[in-house]
Amino acid sequence: MAKRDFYEVLGVSKNADEDTIKKAYRKMAMQHHPDRNPGDKAAEDKFKEAAEAYEILSNPDKKARYDRYGHAGVDPQAGGGFNGHGGMTMEDIFENFGDIFGDGGSPFDAFFGGRGGGRGGRSGGQKGSNLRIKVSMTLEEIATGVTKKIKVKKQITCKTCHGSGAKDAKSVKTCGSCNGSGYVRQIKNTFLGQMQTTTTCPTCNGTGQQIANNCTSCRGSGVEMGEETIEIQIPAGVEDNMQLSLRGKGNAGANGGMTGDLLINIEQKPHELFSRDGMNIHYDLYINFADAALGHQFEVPTLGNPVKIKIPPGTQSGKIFRLKGLGIPSVQSYDKGDHLIHVNIWTPKSVTNEEKAMLEKMRGMNNFQPHPSAEEKGFFDRMKEFFNA
Repeated sequence: MAKRDFYEVLGVSKNADEDTIKKAYRKMAMQHHPDRNPGDKAAEDKFKEAAEAYEILSNPDKKARYDRYGHAGVDPQAGGGFNGHGGMTMEDIFENFGDIFGDGGSPFDAFFGGRGGGRGGRSGGQKGSNLRIKVSMTLEEIATGVTKKIKVKKQITCKTCHGSGAKDAKSVKTCGSCNGSGYVRQIKNTFLGQMQTTTTCPTCNGTGQQIANNCTSCRGSGVEMGEETIEIQIPAGVEDNMQLSLRGKGNAGANGGMTGDLLINIEQKPHELFSRDGMNIHYDLYINFADAALGHQFEVPTLGNPVKIKIPPGTQSGKIFRLKGLGIPSVQSYDKGDHLIHVNIWTPKSVTNEEKAMLEKMRGMNNFQPHPSAEEKGFFDRMKEFFNA
């Protein structure tokens, strides 16, 4: 089933500001929260759908990509956002958005007895930082999409202690403050009266454990520097400077915390033959005067296999030929751009005496004098007519 528009999901307009988007999400989260709708699968789906919409629209970069490319711009296959709200867990939602009500607590803390916890409160540990890399792509790779394997140096889970941060099993003890739960409950005054709230345990920082003797390799952090080969599937149609993201492929989190994300910046390599304008590819074909006057068949390169085109007699310099559908595919739909061939008549920079004599003779002939007709248009008129066709 096709995804609904994220603005429609939250019931806001496309020019809604950050505060309006946050309020709309808060309202939807409260309405469809699983604790208010136990066993209601439809309510749970709407709860997740609202969280996914907020995850995109509350992030300026992701919102800009969504506004430009739609769902494809933030599609998980292209590396954006959660793995679709169907693959989003409640832990994802509480972990990322549990604190949008501010004041150190979450809407779920105040109204549902601490189901959610604040950021980092339930999973324990500290979330790993994001990594940013640049991936260079040729136009040929952009036209078809490509899978690249990238070797990344980053923080990984400590191989000695397996992320626990402890020297050995005997060094790990249950936190006495939270009894291993990772959070503590408090009574908090709200506009609805006294409510029970849940916050991250300050003693163990949400891990539920206390370590007597630290691991000698990572010194108790649970992470160490390492290297990982990551397979990145880049969809066809990406653009220069576009950013994709792979969730959970960044730096490992300390003491068992969530792993950060890998942010991928696309860099389009210059091409020796073609230039790109959106989904269209432009190619300059240089021909001599005789071929322009008499007509000729040429084989021209494309992003795929070469294509033969026929230049009719009397072709003027600046004429544009279109090879429909041989350009760049859209990253958000099934549309494809065109391959545009710009004809340029080559003028020699020097001539021999024999050639000069021939040209002098032609210069005086009436048929070689410019006779532009009403049908002959200037460059800007031709371009306007071409793109409005």
